[in-house]
Amino acid sequence: SDKCTPFNSSQPVIFNPDFFVERLRHEYPQAFVDLVLSNITRLIDLPGDEFSQLSGEAEPRVPSSSGFLRSFNFLKRKEKGVIFGATLTEEGIAQIYQLIEYLSKNLHVEGLFRVPGHSLRQTALREMLNSGAEIDLETGDFHPNDAATLLKVFLGELPEPLLTHRHYHAHLKIGELSRFDEKGNKTNMPDKERQIEAFQLLFMLLPPPNRSLLKLLLDLLYHTARNQHVNKMSALNLATMFAPHIIWPKNVMASDLQGNIDKLNNGVAFLIRYSQKLFKAPAYIKEYARLYFTGSKTLQSNDDLTLCAGAKNGPVAGVTIDSLPSPMRKIGGEVNNTCSMNSDETPSYTEAALKELFQQVTNMPESAKKKKLIKQFEKQPLLTPSADSRTPFSRRHWRSRSLGGIIKV
Repeated sequence: SDKCTPFNSSQPVIFNPDFFVERLRHEYPQAFVDLVLSNITRLIDLPGDEFSQLSGEAEPRVPSSSGFLRSFNFLKRKEKGVIFGATLTEEGIAQIYQLIEYLSKNLHVEGLFRVPGHSLRQTALREMLNSGAEIDLETGDFHPNDAATLLKVFLGELPEPLLTHRHYHAHLKIGELSRFDEKGNKTNMPDKERQIEAFQLLFMLLPPPNRSLLKLLLDLLYHTARNQHVNKMSALNLATMFAPHIIWPKNVMASDLQGNIDKLNNGVAFLIRYSQKLFKAPAYIKEYARLYFTGSKTLQSNDDLTLCAGAKNGPVAGVTIDSLPSPMRKIGGEVNNTCSMNSDETPSYTEAALKELFQQVTNMPESAKKKKLIKQFEKQPLLTPSADSRTPFSRRHWRSRSLGGIIKV
């Protein structure tokens, strides 16, 4: 279905399902960020200040020992070492991967990550890693507990947590996502599907080195927890060990976290348990990114006509790039809509969804980003404020029926 022209026809073509997502991230970063942020705010409620922090419009602010919110500008400092204490880089990840690879072969060790290593061996190993050396950890000079402790130390000495200060409040909100009952009322039962979706989106906003190392780390902890029958380390045990190093704000005490320690530990345990699902782009993001670049060319293929919502025989009404709000269109691109709405048709699902999207944007917390999006919407003659009075519960299900998830903003 996805057609690519190979350089050498004798070689098979491997199509990366996230190719267009990554292309959108690199070629049109602002459109990518707007798309992801709009979907995150659909899932969790972020007040204006927290949204500004997540979007990068404001400096991250988290609890401090004085009880007041503090900015983390003061943490911007020069690198202290090649690896430890330095800003995260691909070079640093390559060095630390030596520890991760070694630990992945020693998941049977009881109390792994809980039992500390030997301080002198750790010092020697740290110096070797900092020097950029390639280390043979299989010689028996070091114990898995040395590598495990040093991995935590490395994470703890990063200039900011691996999950970043900007994302701190979003992690707390995702942990609070719960299901609705048949009347649309919130229950105490966690909504794991929405939590997974929210984390997928949030992780797409991480700096690339953070995202790379987080995936390596969560893979390691996932397999460690799968061997808990021998190593006695469950996902929650591991989360308790790692939460202070990857999500706690820097320079704060446990008492500063205002009762959120259990939420943070449970959140990291969730990341470990569902790590194999969290680094995939949601299906509707993939579809949107593909349409962003291919437009009608993709829709012309028979396999992809299913993207157009309409009768099997006769005119097809579908989602095209030109039907999306301007912030989400390819900049300066001309798209010829093959799959367009017949002028005599009743308002399409696309129109209804865009009206609902306008309503959601107006409900966003006040911010510069909201004002910008409102201005973009005002340029679209199709859009008017929706008078729809559905409950959030019924809206959610109606949305999933309308466009098959292509536009879920």
